[in-house]
Amino acid sequence: MVYGIVTNVAAPPAMYDALHAEVVRRGGDTAGALILHLGRATATGFQVVEVWRSAQDFQRYTREIVMPAMVELFGPEAAAAPPDLEEFEVRGLVLGDDRVVV
Repeated sequence: MVYGIVTNVAAPPAMYDALHAEVVRRGGDTAGALILHLGRATATGFQVVEVWRSAQDFQRYTREIVMPAMVELFGPEAAAAPPDLEEFEVRGLVLGDDRVVV
């Protein structure tokens, strides 16, 4: 089942930029499990919106790629503070190349 999640983080957008660059540098191969990733600055920090093939894919990637990168860049205390997460049901997703995913 397709899985959507919004993560709101009360931290400077530069933190997102650094973490995103590190995840990309590590390769972070999602093996086609990640359908959409969008990062954006907000009034209180930054937000990430993602759509994955499954919740298990999201959890594995977060555990194996994102969290180790976060700890390395910002220390264990950054990984200990849980972000504000909101799961959502993906009702429809059309990508720019006219592919209808769900």
